[in-house]
Amino acid sequence: MKVLLFEYISSGGFANQPLTAGLAGEGRLMLQALLDDFTDVPGVDVRVMLDGRLVDGVVANGTDIAVIGPGQDYFQTFLELARDCDAVWPVAPESDGLLQRLCQTVTDLGKTLLTSPAAAVALTGDKYQTYRHLCKHGIATVPTRLLAEVEPEPGEWIVKAIDGVGCEDSRIVSDLGDFVASVPDRNRFIVQPHLQGQKTSLSGLFKQGQAWLLSVNLQEFTVLDSQYHLTSIIVNHSADDGGYLQLLQRIAAAFPDLWGYAGVDLIETESERLVLEINPRLTTSYTGLNRALGVNIADSVLQLLQGRPSLRFTRKQTVRITL
Repeated sequence: MKVLLFEYISSGGFANQPLTAGLAGEGRLMLQALLDDFTDVPGVDVRVMLDGRLVDGVVANGTDIAVIGPGQDYFQTFLELARDCDAVWPVAPESDGLLQRLCQTVTDLGKTLLTSPAAAVALTGDKYQTYRHLCKHGIATVPTRLLAEVEPEPGEWIVKAIDGVGCEDSRIVSDLGDFVASVPDRNRFIVQPHLQGQKTSLSGLFKQGQAWLLSVNLQEFTVLDSQYHLTSIIVNHSADDGGYLQLLQRIAAAFPDLWGYAGVDLIETESERLVLEINPRLTTSYTGLNRALGVNIADSVLQLLQGRPSLRFTRKQTVRITL
């Protein structure tokens, strides 16, 4: 099987613009983890796209690398390589429909998509529609409104881009009235109450309404200039108390198009466990799973093509990922 691995930031999506150390580091971390896992799977021939500025920072393991330089159209190269492969694993932000477009392209080419399909990305990539869908299925989530429909009221709020990734385009706001007046396109943003609590995430596998819990992770943040910044993730931080797997299974039933690896962000207050968002793609937590659990998740995803994953955890430890 020929498999193309594509991680937007490190695979050429930024080839024609400056590449900051933060973006490059996180993107390269995910691509390297995928590459390491796939090269350990017998019978898989891996192809990788890589920004020319990052070539020296990636351990290729004998993999065929397509280097993307300034002036090159990464998408055209993606098309050409995908046509020559059997399966593709794209990793990209949901912003501006980017991940959805890549997933749909793979499907249109008749290739095997190793992630959730475009329909699942379209739903979960829209934070407001995700909120409405969670409510419809009775899954506890953070109250969410469109910025365009909000009347100024006291309190502390978080305003986010409706399709933003992580802390991107989010702000902590205390004067909602002044903030609303300063935003030209209010339909692009949502508003949520700024809740205090432990910020956790779930890493899981999904297939046709079923879910398998891999790990419960702790996310650590700092706040600078009224914005959250993720500083580290402790992978496999907590054991399942029964509630995490149950929650993941309810999400799988509510979002049956989710497939392969996905992450779920939670906020846990003193009284309840709330879903914050669903990430239908590789998350940074993936990079610590092999070390924490002793299992090759890429191989487990390939097993989903034939049936159920064989998850035999040979380790049980925590791994800190510092960003």
